[in-house]
Parts: sequence; structure tokens; C-alpha cells
Amino acid sequence: MIRFLAATLAACSLFIASPAAAYWEYGHGLVARIAMNEVRPETRAAIRALLAQGHLLETPGCSVATVEDASYWADCIKPMGDRYAYAFPWHYQNVNICKPFDLGPACEGGNCVAAQVERNARLLADHDLPTSVRVEALAFLLHFVGDLHQPMHAGDMGDRGGNDVEALYGVIDETNLHAIWDGYLAERAFTTPPGGPEGLVAGYDRADLDAFKQGDVVDWSRDMWEVSKTYAYPLLLDADPCDAEVERPVLSQTDIETLVPVMRQSAVKGGMRLARLLDEALLGGKAPRFRRF
Repeated sequence: MIRFLAATLAACSLFIASPAAAYWEYGHGLVARIAMNEVRPETRAAIRALLAQGHLLETPGCSVATVEDASYWADCIKPMGDRYAYAFPWHYQNVNICKPFDLGPACEGGNCVAAQVERNARLLADHDLPTSVRVEALAFLLHFVGDLHQPMHAGDMGDRGGNDVEALYGVIDETNLHAIWDGYLAERAFTTPPGGPEGLVAGYDRADLDAFKQGDVVDWSRDMWEVSKTYAYPLLLDADPCDAEVERPVLSQTDIETLVPVMRQSAVKGGMRLARLLDEALLGGKAPRFRRF
């Protein structure tokens, strides 16, 4: 990761994210911890019991010892190459924001994050499966619900989730739209006081949190697609993203202040929805039905 000199950090604190707190690790752990705090005590105990069997995954360089570790496991295993190459398309779904919402083309063959959230919830709920399978399903589920609630994994403009959109973030000029949401903006949003899982959740009452849990993975996918469509692209381009042609757009301080609460709410929604899936799978053996998107 990029490391910045202390003087640069001090001078540019309004824009530059701490590399140690990027969404890649910190955001996934945050969503998982929100869920862990929310689930029923029996569910929490079942999660800890499964994670205690993490050695069955035989990935010693990628720990699942804690829920935070487990939430990042699906990214940690990417350098293992062929062993987990099949899972690479499961982290996202590039649903075009310039067309009516339709998961079908982005989820062909189940190769999208929505389908894999459902699939791994079903595997986790099946107590007849080997423990190793259920531990892996738990780790994947913890990660993929986080991915689904990073809006650049949910909607784009045929630009690989914003990876092909070069952009400026304050003084940082070698980045892109996806990296901004995945790292710099995420760190700013999640550490803005009150920070951490308890701080983010504290902004909502019980009725709000219960409402976030409603719906299914299609509803949640549409929700995050709307965030990408309404906030991620229009604010960056300062125009209709489906008509604009802008080179090297800049995310301004005003834009960042607008997006911080949006990203915080997305993480809270992810945590609440993950908690519901975990409670249903581990206590009731209930999981989403198989469907073709």
C-alpha cells in the first residue's frame, strides 16, 4: 500500500486516507463486526465455533481466527492463483447504471456477488455438510456481503467498477473511481467521528436498523446500484454520467462531505443484512432459495 510522509498527511488530512484503514481490510472488518454485534448470542457462539476450525481451510497465510480476519479472507486468498481463481468474479456485479436495473447479464452462471451471497448462505445453513465447507462458506459470506455494500461493486458504466475511470482525490492524482471508494473515501467515512462499528450504528434507532434488514439480495443489489448511479458517478463527473465526457475528474472536498454519510449508511446496511443472514442460517437452518437472476 501507499505510504505517506507524516508531513504530507498533516497537510492533506482532509483528503488522504491512512493506508492501514482502507476498505480492503478495514471496511470488510467493520461490516462484519457490525453484524457480529447485532446477531443473537447463540449465533455469535456458532460463528466463533466455526472460526475455531479455520485450520481446515488449509490457508495458513490467510487466517480466519477472528471475524475481522475472516471477512478479509476472500481477498487474502487471491494471490493463491489457480487454487481460488474460480472465485475472482464473485466479488462484484457490473450492472450498468445507464440502463434499467437487471441483475441477469451481470450474474450469468451465478458468477456475481449477489448469487454468491445466497449460495454461501445456503451452504452455511446446511448443518449436514462437512465443517470445512461451512467454515469456507462463512468466510465467503462475511466478505461478499461487504463487497455488495461497496457501491462500486454493484453498479458501473462498463468501466470495470470504476477501475477504468482515472480521477483525482485531493492531491492524489494517480488513482481511479474504484480505488477512491474502496480506500480513500472509505477510510474517511469510517473514521469520521463517531467512528468504528458502534459509532456508525449509533446514528440509527432500532426501527431504522430493522428496516435495513428487510428485502432480499436483489433488493439490496438494487439499493447499492442506486447509490452508484445517484452518487458515485454524478458527483465525480458533475453531470449526467450517461451523457458526460469528462477527462480526469476531481472529487472535491464538498463531494467528499456529501459522500461520507452515504458510505457510512451503506456499511451499516451491510452489517444489518449480514446479521440477518447469519441468524437465519446458523439458528434456523434457513437460507435464500436458489434462483436464476
